[in-house]
Amino acid sequence: MSKAPEADALHAADSHDMIRVHGARENNLKDVSIEIPKRRLTVFTGVSGSGKSSLVFDTIAAESQRLINETYSAFVQGFMPTLARPEVDVLDGLTTAITVDQQRLGADPRSTVGTVTDANAMLRILFSRLGQPHIGPPSAYSFNVASVRATGAITVERGAKTKAEKATFNRTGGMCTCCEGRGKVSDIDLTQLYDDSKSIAEGAFTIPGWKSDNVWTVGIYAESGFLDPNKPIRSYTKREMHDFLYREPTKVKVNGVNLTYEGLIPKIQKSFLSKDKEAMQPHIRAFVERAVTFTTCPECEGTRLTEGARASKVAGISIADACAMEIRDLAEWVRGLADPSVAPLLTALSGTLDSFVEIGLGYLSLDRPSGTLSGGEAQRVKMIRHLGSSLTDVTYVFDEPTTGLHPHDIQRMNKLLLRLRDKGNTVLVVEHKPEVIAIADHVVDLGPGAGTAGGTVCFEGTVAGLRAGDSITGRHLDDRAALKETVRKSTAALEIRGATANNLQGVDVDIPLGVLTVITGVAGSGKSSLVHGSVPADGGVVSVDQTPIRGSRRSNPATYTGLLEPIRKAFAKTNGVKPALFSANSEGACPTCNGAGVIYTDLAMMAGVATTCEDCEGKRFQPSVLEYHLGGRDISEVLAMSVTDAERFFGDGEARTPAAHKILERLADVGLGYLSLGQPLTTLSGGERQRLKLATHMGDKGGVYILDEPTTGLHLADVEQLLGLLDRLVDSGKSVIVIEHHQAVMAHADWIIDLGPGAGHDGGRIVFEGPPSDLVAARSTLTGEHLADYVGA
Repeated sequence: MSKAPEADALHAADSHDMIRVHGARENNLKDVSIEIPKRRLTVFTGVSGSGKSSLVFDTIAAESQRLINETYSAFVQGFMPTLARPEVDVLDGLTTAITVDQQRLGADPRSTVGTVTDANAMLRILFSRLGQPHIGPPSAYSFNVASVRATGAITVERGAKTKAEKATFNRTGGMCTCCEGRGKVSDIDLTQLYDDSKSIAEGAFTIPGWKSDNVWTVGIYAESGFLDPNKPIRSYTKREMHDFLYREPTKVKVNGVNLTYEGLIPKIQKSFLSKDKEAMQPHIRAFVERAVTFTTCPECEGTRLTEGARASKVAGISIADACAMEIRDLAEWVRGLADPSVAPLLTALSGTLDSFVEIGLGYLSLDRPSGTLSGGEAQRVKMIRHLGSSLTDVTYVFDEPTTGLHPHDIQRMNKLLLRLRDKGNTVLVVEHKPEVIAIADHVVDLGPGAGTAGGTVCFEGTVAGLRAGDSITGRHLDDRAALKETVRKSTAALEIRGATANNLQGVDVDIPLGVLTVITGVAGSGKSSLVHGSVPADGGVVSVDQTPIRGSRRSNPATYTGLLEPIRKAFAKTNGVKPALFSANSEGACPTCNGAGVIYTDLAMMAGVATTCEDCEGKRFQPSVLEYHLGGRDISEVLAMSVTDAERFFGDGEARTPAAHKILERLADVGLGYLSLGQPLTTLSGGERQRLKLATHMGDKGGVYILDEPTTGLHLADVEQLLGLLDRLVDSGKSVIVIEHHQAVMAHADWIIDLGPGAGHDGGRIVFEGPPSDLVAARSTLTGEHLADYVGA
């Protein structure tokens, strides 16, 4: 019997066990070269803004996506987003990358947890097969499909003859006709639009930007001929009131100009309500929030569905009931259905619902609007489709998967990350939490600082090596904030009685004022419901939530914080010219690039090219504007300054500008001293955006600050700085209420309110209130156990 020759020690195909990156220069990276082991869990860490996302998302994941896109035909590529090749010399050993980032899910009013995970699609098929009474196909149970009926004549050609035949078309949808599948109906508060005791000529309108000399807004109502401009609005006849509020678009001539007149309500809906609220200027957003009220649809009672869809039931449950259940309860109900005709469907639906429970989202319901999910919840919802996937040798890229997770939930997330790795996948995680760094097979630490002070690899190796090393992360890895020896005493209390928002079960609690109060509890226990749903949102409360700040490449820290306004005025006053000249989005913009600093060339399905504008050399302003100086600097040099340099520049001397200095002090307070004033917002990291938002809100007038997870995206070293900022706020006489999972913030608190004991209907109760030392001593809750372990009690 012949013996097979011995196999070589290593097959050539098995030698590709590394992802090699050489000379990465994307954003602030400085010729970074690293080798990342495949089929291992690699954690990327470093201070906020050190270049982690630039390396993982903008270089490795982006190039993988670009190479996959290039395998399609030019015709197909024309319909896909065009991606430029990242700034890198060599990228070798890439596999297909699946990115699971923290981008919020679409906030479309008809988008729910069920629609974004395909669970609703499977439920609709189930009800269309088993529902009694039977009302139609799956579309009959969809609140995104409206019922349509049409009758008419169609022309049919048969040979040389044509014949008209009667045809009817029917489509049965499940959309409620009253709210159009939104579950809520909007109503405009007319008292916020005008003062009815005044006439139009006397300035009755109270809408932002509506001035009496503007022919497009106030002028068209005064000169249209439909209304008497000198008559108080409350004295209008029924006909005049209809023309004023609801008239259909009508052509009119005002001062010789052809304009379109329409009722006030449709005009407001088009000009304000159809726009994204988050992108509006603060005073416009405040007006919209005052003027528009949303109430539950009286016809479908918030279910979004027609009466027929609500009446059709399976085992006594309608699809509206099923979507309103907590997902863990729904999973149990689905397991109780045993019908051989839909067995494969039930198996698939059970698998999806069980994935929700496994990932720690069993407390959600399928009818929860996707726009209300936190960044951490949205990221885990996206993970669901990958948990049961049979794909292997894939690179999974996660952006802080523990965001919004209680220490108890982090252990569960760690198991999921290890399970993905053990299936033969490469798992790359950008993370700050020591609990996740501890399970890594390989660690890459970027830094040493943020922005221009970062972008280099400070350490590469094992967790033990990181701990023994001298990098910032290594030094802070075992940092533990100690419990305070003495806590501040509250001066008063904010009383909440009988709170029932979402899953709260008639909660009565006194939130102490004048101290640092931390609200804790597992994800879904009711923290945000208690604070955002029960604390009055009056003028004295400043709320900084997790919604990400939006911004185009024209937006920068100077425009977002309002810093550019006093700078422009200072330049204008010194030089005796108009402030508009010193804005790259206004009169002073370079005419060649329109103030962008670069010229974008669209190359159809190829990646677009951005080249520095030759006329302004990337400075964004006209040459004549750059001749005007303040303190020896032109406007482009000021926008190129870092916050720290600008703080000194505007603090004294010829350029002294107190209004600008105050904003710069706040930016330095939150640890953004290294940012340049003109850096596009699109290049900022998640942690930097969070702190930029916090700095902006610190200028708001109010006695109570509510912060929702301010440590999101912050490195262990940055958390120390945040604690100092919170202390300064409290010491200046403010009351600070923080919703937080980070044990360092809990240990630093004066008072803790812990919700639980579980999530969803297992939570919604106060399980502890008192100083952190009592919580650690009692160890009576999940938070207490983890905090005691953290402080070493």
